[in-house]
Amino acid sequence: MWFSFWRSRDRFSLDHLRYLTDQLTKVQIVNDVNKDFVIEALRSIAELITYGDQHDPTFFEFFMEKQVVGDFVRILKLSKSISIPLQLLQTVSIMIQNLRSEHAIYYMFSNEHMNYLITYSFDFRNEELLSYYISFLRAISGKLNKNTISLLVKTRNEEVVSFPLYVEAIRFAFHEENMVRTAVRTVTLNVYHVGDEFVNRYITSTPRTEHFSNLVSFFRNQCMDLYRLVSETLKNPGSDSTSAITAVVDEIEDNLYYFSDVISAGIPDVGRLITDSILMLLMFPLLLPSLRIVDTNDMQSGVVTSLYLLCCILRIVKIKDLANTIVAALFYPSETFTKFSRGQVNGYASDCGFTSVSQKPDDNSAECKAEYLTVDVPNSSSSSGLYPESVMSENNCSRSNLALREVLLAYVTKGDDVQVLGSLSVLATLLQTKELDESMLDKLGILPQRKQHKNQLLQALVGEASGEEQLFSSENSSMRDSIGCELNTYLEKIKELYGLSYLCSDLVTSPRVPRFQVLDALVSLFCRSNISAETLWVGGWLLRQLLPYSEAEFNSHHLELLQVSYKNSATALVKEVRGFWPDLLITVLCNEWKNCKRAMESSYPPKEPKCVLFPTQILSSEEDTPEGSSFAAGERMHELAKLMLYPVELLSRGAKSAIFHF
Repeated sequence: MWFSFWRSRDRFSLDHLRYLTDQLTKVQIVNDVNKDFVIEALRSIAELITYGDQHDPTFFEFFMEKQVVGDFVRILKLSKSISIPLQLLQTVSIMIQNLRSEHAIYYMFSNEHMNYLITYSFDFRNEELLSYYISFLRAISGKLNKNTISLLVKTRNEEVVSFPLYVEAIRFAFHEENMVRTAVRTVTLNVYHVGDEFVNRYITSTPRTEHFSNLVSFFRNQCMDLYRLVSETLKNPGSDSTSAITAVVDEIEDNLYYFSDVISAGIPDVGRLITDSILMLLMFPLLLPSLRIVDTNDMQSGVVTSLYLLCCILRIVKIKDLANTIVAALFYPSETFTKFSRGQVNGYASDCGFTSVSQKPDDNSAECKAEYLTVDVPNSSSSSGLYPESVMSENNCSRSNLALREVLLAYVTKGDDVQVLGSLSVLATLLQTKELDESMLDKLGILPQRKQHKNQLLQALVGEASGEEQLFSSENSSMRDSIGCELNTYLEKIKELYGLSYLCSDLVTSPRVPRFQVLDALVSLFCRSNISAETLWVGGWLLRQLLPYSEAEFNSHHLELLQVSYKNSATALVKEVRGFWPDLLITVLCNEWKNCKRAMESSYPPKEPKCVLFPTQILSSEEDTPEGSSFAAGERMHELAKLMLYPVELLSRGAKSAIFHF
């Protein structure tokens, strides 16, 4: 009999659960004497409820009957020790995460107990407690659906007036600890993807809308950190600076992917809020002004960083209005946005309240508004070509009347290797941005020829104009009107929403002019001797996208430039291999030709935009080769082989014949 009395209680039994809950009910004060028992009781109850949910429903029925969650809240109020809130948050988190029964989740979220714990005044100076609290919020958000979310909100007249889970979570959206920020993003995405109409209206109403502008402000601060790092790296290159840039780039891309995930939830107005914030806080005052041509070498870091960020935003953030507005802004002169920024644009100084990435964005930073600007824009598209001499002369390197689109082409023809790669990356990214209207691409001069022919054929088939006019007219009025109308739409939006007025008497020019400008710039690039082969391959890839089937738009000047490029690179290669590499030359040419062909025919550019942030040294002459380094000499020989092969590969068979015949 005594043996049976002292027999240990089965750990995973209803009797043990009953014992633990009875003991918790008797606790009237939590002190050093009973603290350890309370902690162990809370931990054991979490284990028992999780076990019972999977094996015996009577466990949770007893848990509900005794209203144990109410005892949890009571114990929290009695506690003065930090260890009790830690264990309580862990207990509730474990239970919520592991409960499979929908009925059990309904009970946990009812009776306002969860909202009480969410809004409880925990001492977040303790980092461990904050970590447990954020995990608790994430556990709750993981169980949200259109039914359970209604248990966590308060409504009045069928409108949500309070949602503690969301409001408390976004308080930590800009915490200095990356793990906390990541967990908060998970919570918000779980809320957004529920798709509850009333909750969505609450999220997109004042003052919650400030969260989206604050997100962009925080992202802008990260961009400013990247500007600083790139600038410092150019002055003091080293492995540490490279790893620091890589870390910031990863964070920047993670933020943009988060924006993309938020937009994919399909909440009305969220895309507009993010678009407005990106344009007003980042694009107009910082990125676009930084693209202007400058003489100072110290400010070139701002150019390449802006080119990378522009590519990154277009590639990741899938918003049609954002992409088309950015393209429309490229038709403004750079001086427009220099005035908009009211600060140093090619460096990293600005007066819009940039702070360290670890600091919470200033709420007033979202109010950095544009002044209403009226800009006279000369008709710079009237020329039939865009050559280095006409775009960026030696004595006039900071022409403010150039449209930003022309500035990009100017970097292609006269910029250094990283500026060329950055500009080509922007053009390639625009070409691959599905959210852009094809008419906008055509106005930029980068609409692939096959798409032009397809559009003309479709218009001819539906009878918008005579087939002969649509397919063969070089000055297609219908296409021109369509292009001008689409571009005008976004120019008007920029004027109405952001206060930037575009005045031009002849905005819509021949659709062939921008295309010839791009072709002229690309072909001129191939004649440059101070550009790496890999960068030239990106230009070749872009040219192949524009002219995939024929070289009909190549004039004699284009072919002459390509012939000169081929002849010069072949001569340099012969000089390099004479006496040193003759037995290796055929192997190198075969391998590099395969690589070149693969790069030209790929669906994506040969180099990623982030490569502009990590420039490589170009070994183009013997003077560049370290003395006695056979490896460096071999690298130079490979580089010269690439330079010879790309003009051969980027054209069709007819053009190749023309080159070799020359």
